[in-house]
Amino acid sequence: MKTSWTGMVLALAALASGAAAAEERKQNSWSAVSDGRTVQIGENGKPVLVYQLVRPADSKLPVEGACYFHPVMTPAGTVVTDVAPKDHPHHRGIFLAWVETHGAKDADFWGWGEHAPVKGRRIVHGNNISARSSQNAAGFDVRNEWLADGEPLIHETLSAWVRPEPSAHAYVIDLDYHLTPTADMTLSRWAFSGFCVRTRGDGKVTAFGPQGEVTLPNPSHLKPESDWPNAPWYDYTLKFDDGKVAGVAVMNHPQNPPTLWHNHRDIRMLNPCIVAPAEVKLKANQPLVLRYRVVAHDGAVPTEALKKLATEWGTADDKATR
Repeated sequence: MKTSWTGMVLALAALASGAAAAEERKQNSWSAVSDGRTVQIGENGKPVLVYQLVRPADSKLPVEGACYFHPVMTPAGTVVTDVAPKDHPHHRGIFLAWVETHGAKDADFWGWGEHAPVKGRRIVHGNNISARSSQNAAGFDVRNEWLADGEPLIHETLSAWVRPEPSAHAYVIDLDYHLTPTADMTLSRWAFSGFCVRTRGDGKVTAFGPQGEVTLPNPSHLKPESDWPNAPWYDYTLKFDDGKVAGVAVMNHPQNPPTLWHNHRDIRMLNPCIVAPAEVKLKANQPLVLRYRVVAHDGAVPTEALKKLATEWGTADDKATR
C-alpha cells in the first residue's frame, strides 16, 4: 500500500509539473527563433518581424551584404516595410549604413556607389547570435562585421527587443547599435544615410511629428541644411487603397549625436541622420552607440501614445525592464 501511495504521489507530481510546463509555454507567447539565415520574432505563432542575417538568394538588392529587418508587421498583420524598391533598389527595410566613409579603406555601405566604393563592401552576420523571449516580448543580440575586401572596418553589436504596445495598437522595436571601428574613420557629411526605415511605396502617406501633421517640404539629398529639424519622433501614416491604415514612427534617442532628419515622403524614408549636421569622426576601438525606437502601428497616428513612449524611453533605463 505504501508503494502504491508513493507511486500515486509521483504520478500527481509529474502531472502537476507537466501542467506547469504547459502553462509556462502558453504564457510565454513570444518567440525568437534563428535558422542561421534569419531571426524570426513572433507573437502567439503570428509573425511580427524578420531580421535577415544573409542576403536572400532571390533578392534584387544590389548590395552584397544583409543584416536588415524585413518584413516588419503591425499587430493586424500589415507589412509596413519595403525592400529593393524600383526607385532605390539598395533600400532594405530597416537598416543602418552610411553612403561615404573614409578610414583604413573607403566604403559605401549604403549602396549608392557614386562617392565611395560599393564593390566588396558588405555588412555580414558574424555567426554570433543569442535569441531570447518572455511572456510579453522577444529579442536577440547579434554580432555583425562591416567588411571592405574581406577586411573588417567596423565591428557591430546589435541588440533588438520587440514588445506590444496596446495603447497604440502597435509593436515597439528597440534597437541598440554599438559600432566599433578598427581604425580611425570619418563619416562624411551627407543629407541622408545612417539609420533608415523604408516604408511601403503604395498608399497615401502623411507625415506627422509631436506637433501634428508636418508640412515641411521634402529635403534635397544634396543639401543637408534642407533636412527636417531634430525631434523626438516622426511618423509616416499610410492609407491604402483597400481602406486599411497603418504607419511607422521612428524615435531618436536623446543621447545620440546631433541629428537632422532626411524624411522624404516620395521616397518613403524616415532617416534620422547624424552626418547631416556635420561629418562625424570616429576613433579606433572606441564604439559609437546609436539607439532608435521604431513603432509599427495600425490605424491613425497615435500621437499621445508616441509622445509617452518617446518620453519614457528617453528618460528611463529601458533595459531594466527586459
